Amino acid sequence: MRTKIELIKLAEQMPKTELHLHIEGTFEPELMFKIANRNQIQLPYQSIEELKAAYQFNNLQDFLNIYYQGMAVLLTENDFYDLTMAYLEKVHSQNVVHTEIFFDPQGHLERDIPFDVQINGISKALEDAKVKWGMSYRLIMSFLRHLSEESAFATLNLAKPFLDKIDAVGLDSSELNHPPEKFARVFQECRELGLKITAHAGEEGPPEYIWQALDCLEVDRIDHGNRALEDTQLTAEIQKRKLTLTVCPLSNLKLCVVDTMEHHPIQKMLQVNLNATVNSDDPAYFGGYMNENYKALIEDSNLTETELYQLAKNAFEGAWLPTSDKALYIAELDKIFHQ
Repeated sequence: MRTKIELIKLAEQMPKTELHLHIEGTFEPELMFKIANRNQIQLPYQSIEELKAAYQFNNLQDFLNIYYQGMAVLLTENDFYDLTMAYLEKVHSQNVVHTEIFFDPQGHLERDIPFDVQINGISKALEDAKVKWGMSYRLIMSFLRHLSEESAFATLNLAKPFLDKIDAVGLDSSELNHPPEKFARVFQECRELGLKITAHAGEEGPPEYIWQALDCLEVDRIDHGNRALEDTQLTAEIQKRKLTLTVCPLSNLKLCVVDTMEHHPIQKMLQVNLNATVNSDDPAYFGGYMNENYKALIEDSNLTETELYQLAKNAFEGAWLPTSDKALYIAELDKIFHQ
């Protein structure tokens, strides 16, 4: 039986995929200040240290207030490229071999940053990482749920000339009082366009929001999904549909969704046969990327080697990749665990 130190090393060495990552949430303070200076934008913080000190949140909304503030320095295609490439370099160093990235176009469109500026900068970085390291990727356009259905439709129309670069659509931002059913018609059109569907549900919102994600949006995947455990009928339905849950341990801790990592529900999810996975969500704000999330789980819970393997395998199986690619990645994972 491996020690916790050995399990942490195993988690670091194993190939990983990340399925729940907001590119705007990877904005490290150092890069934020660098781009702010480049664009001659004054941040409301005097130093990197003062900005880092502000990363203390009581709930999702506290975080979102700073998140949108940080986005405000992104103006050019080069800015979006630099932000994306900084994330890709970081996770490449942590043995992430495939990543599925959210971006929030409405947060930039509201600031008059054209859609093409955003997506071209992000896409070029993703393509460069593919060439440099063989890292595969999918790009997910997310709708902001605190905005209107009309705004979501307008954004979808702007995205249509770029659908060759977009693989899926998601739903994020303030969950409470913004149920998935609000966007049922938008997601129906997305499905008709051949896009995959995911949605944040059951992070702070009730199990009912997860039901709506299933029945109103017809999701292919659920982001977070923590509160599904409160409803046995719901967990049975998620099992039946073989849906992957993209769970974010450090995010849940930082936003007070859980009180301690020891009480995180991810092991319970595995025990009731839910396809839970580990992801970093907004790593610059929540204290860590993929390795740090696995490390926190291993250190502060009784996560076993079998569970560690299952979490990593679930992520490859839940990725929007061809079956042959999944098999290759899982074979690499098996090698690490059985060496």
